[in-house]
Amino acid sequence: MQLVLAAKYIGAGIATIGLLGAGIGIAIVFSALINGVSRNPSLKDQLFSFAILGMALSEATGLFCLMISFILLFAV
Repeated sequence: MQLVLAAKYIGAGIATIGLLGAGIGIAIVFSALINGVSRNPSLKDQLFSFAILGMALSEATGLFCLMISFILLFAV
């Protein structure tokens, strides 16, 4: 019983490593937004909408990792 509990905690910890990738992805998206707006300020509105889409997609992968972690902890 203790071994299964330890394996659940280890698996949940490994699953949350994906949140690191989501954070890095969001940082890359917004650094590209700042770079693009500084190069061409007239495209600010279009670039911002693309950045929000990119942030949402990157955040979704992090939420999937978090969901797997919670499933491992509370459902199995």
